[in-house]
Amino acid sequence: MYDVVIIGAGPAGASAALFTAKAGKKTLVLDNDKSITKRAWLENHFGVMEISGPDLIEIGKQQASKFDAKFINSTVQNIVKQDVGFKVEAESGNYEAKHVIVATGLTTDLAEKVGLNTKPGTEPRVKTVLDVASDGKTNIPGIWAAGAVAGESLHTIITAGHGGKVAINIISELNGERYVDHDVLK
Repeated sequence: MYDVVIIGAGPAGASAALFTAKAGKKTLVLDNDKSITKRAWLENHFGVMEISGPDLIEIGKQQASKFDAKFINSTVQNIVKQDVGFKVEAESGNYEAKHVIVATGLTTDLAEKVGLNTKPGTEPRVKTVLDVASDGKTNIPGIWAAGAVAGESLHTIITAGHGGKVAINIISELNGERYVDHDVLK
């Protein structure tokens, strides 16, 4: 069983994976390779002069993989609540997880299918988002949402930060105490 299965490897999902994997949590990311960031050119991402969306995503995956996050290219078809955790049903197989993060960008179809509450989006061209609490929790305990699908601004730096925030909240819940990840210069 995974501690966390993340659906989506864009800035929110990969950032969440970086934090959970670095904290030693068994992390799987399932991604269908349809992130809108794949079409982006970025000159407003702090700490990066300029970068293509595809390169940003690839670097994010590499960072999380360094800490043993596993990435599988697959479309998730369903999330089923079990006695303990969830079964995430994907084209590539079924995976069990204690927690699930939905980081599907502009797509809410899967979330609506499993019964997550939605609300109208506030960003331009974003019709529907998930109705989540400030910590990323949805109406189904154990399923969280991060990034654009959670109503955050579509800017990559904001969705990446939100993915990290949600991951810290999950890690804290798994650990039973507030988790902080601060590295120091070597």
